[in-house]
Amino acid sequence: MKLIVDHITDETGDIRSFRLVSTDGAALPPYEPGAHVDVTGPTGVMRQYSLCGPLDDMHAYTIAVKKEAASRGGSAALHDAVQVGSTLEVGTPRNLFSLHGEASGHVLFGAGIGVTPLLSMAYRLTAEGRKFTLHYFARAREYAAFADLLDAPPFAGNVRFHYGVQRKEMAHYLQACLDAADPQAHVYTCGPAPFMDAVVACASLSRPEEAIHLEHFQAATPATSGTGGDGAFEVKLASSGQVLQIPVGIPIVDVLAKAGICIDTSCREGICGTCVVPLLEGEPDHRDNCLSKKEKAANDQICTCVSRARSGILVLDL
Repeated sequence: MKLIVDHITDETGDIRSFRLVSTDGAALPPYEPGAHVDVTGPTGVMRQYSLCGPLDDMHAYTIAVKKEAASRGGSAALHDAVQVGSTLEVGTPRNLFSLHGEASGHVLFGAGIGVTPLLSMAYRLTAEGRKFTLHYFARAREYAAFADLLDAPPFAGNVRFHYGVQRKEMAHYLQACLDAADPQAHVYTCGPAPFMDAVVACASLSRPEEAIHLEHFQAATPATSGTGGDGAFEVKLASSGQVLQIPVGIPIVDVLAKAGICIDTSCREGICGTCVVPLLEGEPDHRDNCLSKKEKAANDQICTCVSRARSGILVLDL
């Protein structure tokens, strides 16, 4: 979609929100809390951003972008080159981080820009009168995007701010938050990888894996242990029986494309889930951050942009 920047707000010194609307003012495709969209900026760089506006604002998408010091042209371009009236190319919403519909309660843990998908969850949970608490960790209030919004009705009673918590103290704070919550409540977290790792570690002490949900903004360094590792392997296409050689260092999705089988891709880092395809046989070497541990253990799908094989051959349902 070609969307127009309708409004820009400086949420913090380095986080800016953008309200995007259609060129003709028409309603945009609906989405569920936790969804994200692909946004292509002025430099042609595509990045994924969580939708964080009110869910009843059917005519607009709101995203928030942190200007990264080491930006490769994505966040910096949106901050420096985009203004009200600019046009951006935006994909339709996708969701790998949805609310669990049957949970008795919800505990949301966000750090920094990671609050964005949790904000959309807070909108939905508040509107439906469902039980939740949002714990927002930041260096100080001036670094907390949407702090004024979350500190006011209707959110104020369900939001707790935690400023300046040191890494060595984090586990203590997180455990206290979890101890105060319904033990059956599901846990959701988004933020820097060390923060999410800490949340998952604490939550895992009292909750099953299926009650812990997380959203990655950046790809983690993939593990390469086990048979296969970074070596070459084969991919067999179930529909035709064709066998393709996957050389060292070449993604599955690229080899498929050369064979005339085009799989949609977006992030190319294993975080968006666009290129996931069904797997019928073989043992994959999962290197993505979009499939859950349960999904990876099932070994019935694979992220073709980053994952590889531990067995000599993978049979794809293509």
